[in-house]
Amino acid sequence: MSSPGPLGRPLGPLRPSPLVEQATDHLREQITGGQWPVGTKIPGETTLAKTLGVGRSTVREAVRALAATGLVQARQGAGVFVIADRPHEDWPTRLRRAAVTDVYEVRMIVEVEAARLAAERRTEDDLVALDGAMAARRAASSWGDAEFVDADIALHRAVVAAAHNPVLTDLFAEFAPALRQGLIDLVDLLDLRTAHPGHGEDTHAALVRAVVAGDAQEAARTARAELEATLGMLRGA
Repeated sequence: MSSPGPLGRPLGPLRPSPLVEQATDHLREQITGGQWPVGTKIPGETTLAKTLGVGRSTVREAVRALAATGLVQARQGAGVFVIADRPHEDWPTRLRRAAVTDVYEVRMIVEVEAARLAAERRTEDDLVALDGAMAARRAASSWGDAEFVDADIALHRAVVAAAHNPVLTDLFAEFAPALRQGLIDLVDLLDLRTAHPGHGEDTHAALVRAVVAGDAQEAARTARAELEATLGMLRGA
């Protein structure tokens, strides 16, 4: 007899291709729907293959997919057991779901250190890139809010790139999309650019000057002050 799925959906034979994805979805539903609670040993490959109407290799791949999301775990000699009823979220998904203030706090930690390293490691190419990014941000003061925020983020990206640490660069690349809309909303909500279209130009120019001058302490201090000011506005918005 086939096991019931959520809302009475039976665990029965699948349609043709893509079988692995379908098998994964069916098995996941047994877990997230409560049919296989945490601690349950799921049926073996042979049983599942027969129930789903697929080959054992398809079942094996589906179970691997479930294991990758933290739902099940194979125990040598004992079988496969349910260890969670909700899948782990990957890093980009967690960032999208996180509060913008939480993301910004971590961004601040990353960028302050990046600014310090940038002042110590910047090359002539970096100086050219920073000068161009600062000029683009200044020019964007006459553009719309979204374009201005994009230019602002591009300047910060240039500072991070000048640190020449690929991990910091990748972290910033992950943060940027999660921050972008929150910053656009902040600029619009607080009407930050009405009186000062190039909002924050002085602090950003000071940051670039510190990096160009090779003053690591001043670069870190300036980055922290600028980012803390924005974080304060986000918290109060």
